[in-house]
Amino acid sequence: MSVRTLVKSIQDIMRKDTGVDGDAQRISQLCWMFFLKIIDDQDQELELTKDNYTSPIPDALQWRAWAADPEGITGDTLLDFVNNTLFSELKSLPTAAGPRAKVVRDVFEDAYNYMKSGQLMRQMINKINEVDFNNLTERQHFGDIYEQILNDLQNAGNAGEYYTPRAVTAFMVQQIDPKPAEIIFDPACGTGGFLTCAMRHMRENYVRRPEHEALMQGALRAVEKKPLPHMLCVTNMLLNGVEEPDFVRHDNTLARPLVSWTRDERVDIVLTNPPFGGKEEDGIESNFPTFKTRETADLFLALIIRLLKPGGRAAVVLPDGSLFGEGIKTRLKEHLMEECNLHTIVRLPNSVFKPYASIGTNLLFFEKGTPTQDIWYWEHKVPETQKAYSMTKPIRLEHLDDCAAWWGGAAREGRVEGAQAWKVTADEIKARGYNLDVKNPHTVAEDHGDPETLLADLIAAEAETAALRDQLKAIMTEALAR
Repeated sequence: MSVRTLVKSIQDIMRKDTGVDGDAQRISQLCWMFFLKIIDDQDQELELTKDNYTSPIPDALQWRAWAADPEGITGDTLLDFVNNTLFSELKSLPTAAGPRAKVVRDVFEDAYNYMKSGQLMRQMINKINEVDFNNLTERQHFGDIYEQILNDLQNAGNAGEYYTPRAVTAFMVQQIDPKPAEIIFDPACGTGGFLTCAMRHMRENYVRRPEHEALMQGALRAVEKKPLPHMLCVTNMLLNGVEEPDFVRHDNTLARPLVSWTRDERVDIVLTNPPFGGKEEDGIESNFPTFKTRETADLFLALIIRLLKPGGRAAVVLPDGSLFGEGIKTRLKEHLMEECNLHTIVRLPNSVFKPYASIGTNLLFFEKGTPTQDIWYWEHKVPETQKAYSMTKPIRLEHLDDCAAWWGGAAREGRVEGAQAWKVTADEIKARGYNLDVKNPHTVAEDHGDPETLLADLIAAEAETAALRDQLKAIMTEALAR
C-alpha cells in the first residue's frame, strides 16, 4: 500500500468516530499520534547510534510499549490509558529531562484526544504502524503527504491562516539564499513551511558534512502562538530530520516589549508570513510605544526591523493594506526605509492565497543597515493558460522563474525595467507620503467606457428587470387564482 493510500485509509477510519468533528480536529488528532510514532522511531535509531542515549518518554508511554503490538490494548482500556495516563503524564514531563522532553511536553500541553471509540483508535494505530520513519524513502513520501495535510488546512476554517503556498516560501528562501551558520528566525512560524524550505535549500546547496548539518539545525529559531500549528510545526521538524526541535517555541512573539530584545538576540535572516487582518489583544500595543497599534502585521514588521543584525536580510509577506495604509503604517514604512534597504517588492495577484484569503499580497525583501535608495517592483502575473490560481491549479515555483531570472543574483545587478518590472526612487516614495502601493506603469488601464453611458445602460437594465419581475408576478397571481 502506498503512503498516500495509507494516510487516506487512516483519515477514513477517523471519520467514523463520533468524537472527531471537522478538519481541524482530524488534523490535530492525526498529528499527536504521528508525532509519538515519529519520535519513537527516531528514539530507536538514536539508541543504536548514540552512546548512552535515553528516550525522554518513560518506558510505559513509548509508542513501542502500548501501540506497536497490533493485538495490543483496544476499546475502553485503550481510551482510558490515552486519556488518563498518556496525556496527563506527557503534559507533566520534568524540564530537567532535556530539550527533547520539553518538545514532547510542549506538544501535549494543548493537545486533545477527540476520539470516542477505542476500537477505531486501535485500527488507526495499526495503520500508522505500517510507516517506518527510519526508512528514508518512506519518510520522504510521508513528508509529501504531510505537506498535503498542511495544505488541507486551507479548508479547515480559519486554520488556513497557518499555511503559505509552498511555491511562495520556496521562492522567498531561494532569493534570500540562507547558509548553515546564519541564524534564521520565523516569528510567526505556523506549520514551519519557511524553516523546512530553508533546510531543504541548505541541504541541497551547502550542507556537505555532519558539522554543516549541526550548524544549520543550531541556527534555527521559531515561535508560534497557537497550539495546533505549533504541534504541526514540531512534527514537521522531526520529519525533516531535526533531533531537538525545542527551538520552536509555543509563545506570542509580540508579548515582549520591543526594547527588551537585546543585541545578542539579533538574527541574520527573517523569513515569515505574519498573520494579517487580525488584531492583537489589549495591552500588546504598549510593548511598541513608537508604533502604538494592535494590527498584527504592523507589529511584526516593527519587530523584524529591530531583530535584524546589521547586514541582516528579510523576506516578508504583507497585504496591500500595509503598502498604502496611513497613520501608524506611514511612520512604520518611513522607519523601514530609513533603517533598511527595501530593495524589492514582488506583487502577487489576489488568487495566490485562495481559498482562505482573496486579497492582494506582496513579498518585501530588505536588508538592515543602509537606507533605501531605490525600490524595484516586479508584478507577478497568472499564467496565460488560466484565469486565476486555485486549489486545483495553485501557484508553482516555476511560475516565478521569470522573476528569479530578472533578479540579478545576490548583487541584484543588471536589472532592467520591462512589462513586469519598474523602479521607484526613495524620494518619489517620500513625496507619495510613503505610499508603497505603486501600480505597474507599463500596464495600460482598461477602458471601461464613458461613466454617463454606463449609468444610462444600468438604469435601462434595471427598468427591464423590474418589468420582467412584474410580468412574472402577474403570471403567478393568475395561476394561483385558478
